[in-house]
Amino acid sequence: MKQNNELILVLDFGGQYNQLIARRVRDLKVYSEVHHFGISIEKIKELNPKGIIFTGGPSVVTDKDAPIVPKEMFDLNIPILGICYGCQLMVHVNGGEVTASNKREYGKSTIKYDVTSPLFKGMKENSSCWMSHTYHVSKLPNGFENIAYTDTCKNSAMVNRDKNLYGVQFHPEVVHTDEGNKILENFLYEICKCSGDWVMSDFANEMVKTLKAKIGDKKVLCALSGGVDSTVAAVLIHKAVGKQLTCIFVDHGLMRLNEGDEVVKMCRDEFDMNLIRVDAEERFLSRLAGVSDPETKRKIIGEEFIRVFEEEGKKIGSVDFLVQGTIYPDIIESGTKTSAVIKSHHNVGGLPDVIDFKEIIEPLRDLFKDEVRNVGRALGIADKLVDRQPFPGPGLAIRIIGDITKEKLDLLRETDHIYREEIALAGLDKEIWQYFTVLTGIKSVGVMGDERTYNNTIALRAVNSVDAMSADWARVPYDILDKISRRIVNEVKGVNRIVYDITSKPPATIEWE
Repeated sequence: MKQNNELILVLDFGGQYNQLIARRVRDLKVYSEVHHFGISIEKIKELNPKGIIFTGGPSVVTDKDAPIVPKEMFDLNIPILGICYGCQLMVHVNGGEVTASNKREYGKSTIKYDVTSPLFKGMKENSSCWMSHTYHVSKLPNGFENIAYTDTCKNSAMVNRDKNLYGVQFHPEVVHTDEGNKILENFLYEICKCSGDWVMSDFANEMVKTLKAKIGDKKVLCALSGGVDSTVAAVLIHKAVGKQLTCIFVDHGLMRLNEGDEVVKMCRDEFDMNLIRVDAEERFLSRLAGVSDPETKRKIIGEEFIRVFEEEGKKIGSVDFLVQGTIYPDIIESGTKTSAVIKSHHNVGGLPDVIDFKEIIEPLRDLFKDEVRNVGRALGIADKLVDRQPFPGPGLAIRIIGDITKEKLDLLRETDHIYREEIALAGLDKEIWQYFTVLTGIKSVGVMGDERTYNNTIALRAVNSVDAMSADWARVPYDILDKISRRIVNEVKGVNRIVYDITSKPPATIEWE
């Protein structure tokens, strides 16, 4: 989707940071798109990018099945930055040598830059970078020169000045490279000569145009959960096709206290959307009865969502498209061709094999959570809605460890309501990115009113994050935790112990399941 005259093309070679690279570029106010490395030279010429970035990847460039680009790509008079595998690929295709390292290099390394190079302009000569390689550039191609090195990697960065070709063995896109953002900024502005006038409203406007062209006069169903992602996706579609969109809100009985009513009010009153509310609590709880495995829960919920949409879609006539609020961290955690499955998301890995729709539209699948919020603001959605804390598609089902019952859900809703109420009263609701309670499935001995109890343990979880890819546990003051603990134990029957989760992501995920 070409947004304007400035585009940075990110070519995907299977690395884990591919979309992060594109996101870093967008943060620097230049539009970027991720495309498969096999994109044709003709297509590149048509897109006319200001620059190209080759991503990292798991392959060894000398293997016979390694992803390769044609040599003529380096003769397009377009600046190219190769990162990690992308750097080695640039060297290999242009006649240099890539061989196995005597010493592998992973993690933070001290690096020395040639700060006279435009790529490292304005940076410290000595700094830290994030390395991840087993192979290294042992011989530079003709026309290339070295511009950075570490103790164990002689050719940590290189340049062909005549062709504006740059390669770095490390990862500037990750926060562990101290001046990585400056490197990307230099590539965009010093080398590609970008003007940097792109803003997220451009994405929103262009996406509306794209959706309008794609959908035409056909009917669309939107899977509306009421969370930030599905709300923004729904408004995008609504702005594109208006009343051709029908939003289906499946009230599966797994929402927070009063949340179903709030979702309906928001969509009907504030956005004037066609909205169908489906009371499916009994249906979902029946399917989930006795199920404890979290992956099975997610897949059951995902399948039931789709089946409900199929049924409701048939009631309103022919429906060609299903819209979902999938975002990029969902894709990563659910696994791609080159990444492991962490947990299936009901709108990604949890989809059944057969879906009775022509096509699924996921307009936000390339964005991170904070970018989605910015799109929401650009669309005119009120801050109180776009700033709502994340809520998982499977709802409270994955905040109950073990099997799901109506009684457990009601207990968890009460504890969560108290927790959120006290966080808001303390003025921390704007500071903490996400916070919720978990029914741990653990019972312990307690004493209440001089009598022995054997009741449930509730875990409090609070984290701070920007994009959901990583998160740190929130340092909630002890006196507030004390008040929350006392209120839950005193007001919620069946709870006698409260614990606080102090684990970051990684190694944990934000949700418990």
